[in-house]
Amino acid sequence: MQAAHPRREEPSIWYKLKMGALMGSGVGLTIGFIFGSWSIVRHGPGPRGVLATLSQYMVSSAATFGFFLSIGSVIRSDSAVSTHLQAARMQLLTPAMAIRSRSEGMELIKARWAQETKQN
Repeated sequence: MQAAHPRREEPSIWYKLKMGALMGSGVGLTIGFIFGSWSIVRHGPGPRGVLATLSQYMVSSAATFGFFLSIGSVIRSDSAVSTHLQAARMQLLTPAMAIRSRSEGMELIKARWAQETKQN
């Protein structure tokens, strides 16, 4: 007898948006620090000073990366079928068979699910 596994819920869209923004902001801060430092070393800090110039690079880069990564994480997760099932389907099917409509894919998944539940 197999043990029942508790079903894990996928993260909500809001959570994915938040995580994408946080990851993008972290990457943006790092990239802003690197490019801002390089710009200050190469061209000088300018009339505002080193800290203001560096912080401007870091904040603008963090905002840009955070915005685009948050949108990208929501778009990537906008699917009726879980990503695990999509990946499994793409590995099992030949390239010619992999091109299907969303409704055909859902019917295939439902049929396989019914077959698996019948076996167990």
